[in-house]
Amino acid sequence: MKKLINEPHAVVDEMLEGYASAFPRHVRMLPSHKRSIVRTGAGRPGKVGIVTGGGAGHEPAFMGLIGRGMADGVAVGNVFASPPPDPILEVTRAVHGGAGILYLYTNYAGDCMNFDMAAELAGLEGIRVETVRIADDVASMPAAQAERRRGIAGSFLVYKAAGAAADLNLPLEEVVRVANHAKDRVRTMGVALSPCYMPQTGQPSFVLGAQEMEIGLGIHGEPGMLRGDLGTADEVSGILFDHIAEDMLLTAGDRVAVLVNGMGATPLMQLCIVYRHIAKLLSERGVEIHRSYVGEYVTSLEMGGCSVSIMKLDDELARLIDHPAETAFFAQVQEGLA
Repeated sequence: MKKLINEPHAVVDEMLEGYASAFPRHVRMLPSHKRSIVRTGAGRPGKVGIVTGGGAGHEPAFMGLIGRGMADGVAVGNVFASPPPDPILEVTRAVHGGAGILYLYTNYAGDCMNFDMAAELAGLEGIRVETVRIADDVASMPAAQAERRRGIAGSFLVYKAAGAAADLNLPLEEVVRVANHAKDRVRTMGVALSPCYMPQTGQPSFVLGAQEMEIGLGIHGEPGMLRGDLGTADEVSGILFDHIAEDMLLTAGDRVAVLVNGMGATPLMQLCIVYRHIAKLLSERGVEIHRSYVGEYVTSLEMGGCSVSIMKLDDELARLIDHPAETAFFAQVQEGLA
């Protein structure tokens, strides 16, 4: 796999230097730690600060979530590896505006451990921190163990809702409630068509045959639930949809937000074909699509494939999903997408 990189072990630091240099209107790198990025203007008095983070390789997550109406700061780890507590704590200090901090991140063991350590250290400095872990991957655990599921692309919809709540100056307790409410109402299922290749080793993250696919494979190459022959776009999206709809009990009259997410090497043409069939299946069930997103939101380097996320909305979540937001990679205005 050919890559446009320099020294393989410098890819994360050089990426972040380029990101901060390219988008100074949106973000700035903290001088105290090169893995700490915060929103330009972060630390607004009275606003809850939302801090996230995770391994590199999932761009535009997690650094692309930083901006108005979304998250306030991010700590970035090595490729597919959690950031350590130090950059998380540095970001926490930088975005604290006196109203407390929400740590909002996807549910992986390393992230849980390091964010918990950072929260303890922040507490010693008098900064109140609450935590919500996103666990939307229905393939990773059965519904009875939903709290142990992995967090994947549906996390974007949770950041959107929680970020709006914080931008509206809701108190920390309310922002936490919104984040929990949002993460409980989103489900995701993905399919992998080809692996990604780690910059440091040049080796594939997993192996698939030329005509194979794997349903439910994780964004770091974690095992899925079904491997078999590649189907058509409608067949594959139908499998993803059926698992999601069964898990979240979609019924006629429901209102949803839909995200079709590319894994890094799937053209927009194919993502739109998948969305087309998901929209058809929702319509057949009498489910209204309130807002839709198609593109790359949480990737796995150059992995081929996509995921489908559905969030079941109520009036509150619909208002928050509609709230204006702007990051270096995403913009939404009140009446539509910009």
